[in-house]
Amino acid sequence: MAKTYSIFGAGASGLYTAWRLLNGIVDSESAKAKQLQTGDTLELFDWGEYTFNKDNKGTREAGARVCTWHYKDDPNNSYLEVGGMRYSYWDGNNDGKSGGHRLVTKVIEQLGLTPLSVPFNESTNPLFYLRTKNMYLNDITSSNPAPYNADHYAAADSPDTGFNTVENLAVTADSGPSTRAEWCKFYQNGVINVDLPDTSVFKKGDKLSDIGYWNLMFDQLGSEGFAYTAAGNGYTSNVINWNSAVAFQANNEFTPGTEYRTLKTGYSSMFNALFDDILRLAKESGVTFKYQPNTRLHSILSTVDGKVRYTTAARANPNKKSAEGFTDAAWMAMPRASIEMVAQATRYEDHEGTDVLNDTQVQLYLESAILQPSYKVGMFFKHPWWANNYQGDDSATYPAQINSYEVTQDVINALGKEGFPPGYLDAMKDPSNKILEVPYASTDIFIKSVEHAIQARLTVPQEEQLLKASERNTIGPSVTDTPIRQVVYFGNNALNATGEPVYGLLAAYDDEQFTTFWRELELGPNQGRITPVSQDTQTLDGPRTVPDIMVKMLRQQLAAVHFGPQSSYLSVPEPLEARYMDWSLPPFNAGYHAYAAHYDVCDVQQKIRKPSQLINGADANIFIVGEAYSNDQAWVEGAYCTAESVLNDFFGVTPLIDNTHYPFICPCGK
Repeated sequence: MAKTYSIFGAGASGLYTAWRLLNGIVDSESAKAKQLQTGDTLELFDWGEYTFNKDNKGTREAGARVCTWHYKDDPNNSYLEVGGMRYSYWDGNNDGKSGGHRLVTKVIEQLGLTPLSVPFNESTNPLFYLRTKNMYLNDITSSNPAPYNADHYAAADSPDTGFNTVENLAVTADSGPSTRAEWCKFYQNGVINVDLPDTSVFKKGDKLSDIGYWNLMFDQLGSEGFAYTAAGNGYTSNVINWNSAVAFQANNEFTPGTEYRTLKTGYSSMFNALFDDILRLAKESGVTFKYQPNTRLHSILSTVDGKVRYTTAARANPNKKSAEGFTDAAWMAMPRASIEMVAQATRYEDHEGTDVLNDTQVQLYLESAILQPSYKVGMFFKHPWWANNYQGDDSATYPAQINSYEVTQDVINALGKEGFPPGYLDAMKDPSNKILEVPYASTDIFIKSVEHAIQARLTVPQEEQLLKASERNTIGPSVTDTPIRQVVYFGNNALNATGEPVYGLLAAYDDEQFTTFWRELELGPNQGRITPVSQDTQTLDGPRTVPDIMVKMLRQQLAAVHFGPQSSYLSVPEPLEARYMDWSLPPFNAGYHAYAAHYDVCDVQQKIRKPSQLINGADANIFIVGEAYSNDQAWVEGAYCTAESVLNDFFGVTPLIDNTHYPFICPCGK
């Protein structure tokens, strides 16, 4: 008998689930019965409508909380990412200690996008503007400290030092977890393992998962030390009162050595490729694929005969159910806020089966994810006035140190075509020499590192060839305690290299309380609010044009960062175009999520993906996938990993990659 599978949400986890349902390999008879076959139906619903291809054009680029925005909406022009923007590259090494987002890297490879993967490097000497002081990381010393009266001379070092100080309570370079599986055990069992003075409110042996991270940081760093780390790391979301055990690992993501990449066609293009491959796979297998945009899941229930009954609502009237359907299995590929909206409507549905979402234990586990609002404002300019390699009259007093040099495979290929000695090229790409895909801010240090690797002196023409081929611009970012928080430099990244150059700047990248600073500037004086914030689904429409009053405020703060505290907003040129995305608006209500304290996050990850596991005697084919309850919150990798784990464990699909040393979700002490 033909079966139907229904996916609600066409973001990362929804598309990945559809893709793997169609291309997954199974190795048992019971799993074959669950596999989609000729005559079956796969439904993909989404509240929004994304531009996937020429036949499916929507209101914005694909990717849910990933959203690429091109200048003048032309895909050949320069672009900015006003949502998620990068992934951590995996080198293919399958040991437990190799870093990187393995599923994202593999998906990019299988979709044939690897040639489009490019470095997304951070500056080795970022600019800070804190408490009205402009300074570069390399300039922060004991004789020139940051403007904080932090304990133990902490202001004489990087603001990220505060993370290390707190982490040393349980994890050091010589002890503690180093693999993904070991970190999962740490989330469950990690404790403070050093003696603390009586002045501390915590003590040796206290369980870290039951301690709020803000509480712990304030206790260990003091008011000024916490303020320095909180302001200087750029992400307020990193220092909220979330689960300390998880925070230790998550803040390691931002340490040196992590190789970030993106796609030179924009990060959204990964989801365009996924959608196209879904269409191809469905056609080849004889599965009926139904993409239904502008349709949101309204309510969902498990029936007594093992089916799932759901109702939907149209985007034009999202709170009024308009249709009903039945399916053999349903995936809620959505974040916490969207799930809660479905739960609220489901409470009032008459039913004989199981209301999974409103069970007390399920509600408890749903609340383990903290909503973290985020806001991004992008601008395009005629000139890169902020860059340290820009020579115009309007160049910044405090430019971003974004010019760098990096040997990549593309660089090696280019040098090979120019006649660079093959032996030099072999040495440069030899992993043991550790220069491949390592960014260098200094020309001299870069040349010396290459010469050390090749064990020879470069000629002047060879130096010129190398520098020209390997020159890169980093993203920055610059960090400030003003409401723009982080400035990210995309530059001229247009596919059309022959056109007039346009330079992109993420002028504000902030989260938590700073999002409301900008929201009130969206309307400005002498303008009343017409649309309730609770009904403003701007994130489904795409980035909105920034009003003049917000542009002026942004220019004021950018001027302080790059020209000094007393500079005029006129120091920053008028942008060619500016738009914003407020990720705190529905249906996402958050740019990303974090785990709350006082939860066993391993158990949450295992149980919430099939929430009926939390209800005695219940077994409903309703699944929750996505970043919110993953082991990689705030990343596409988390969305892919939760989706993969559901298909592996409940549908018998063979893992896409060897997960022996890379559990997709925490195995709870196994």
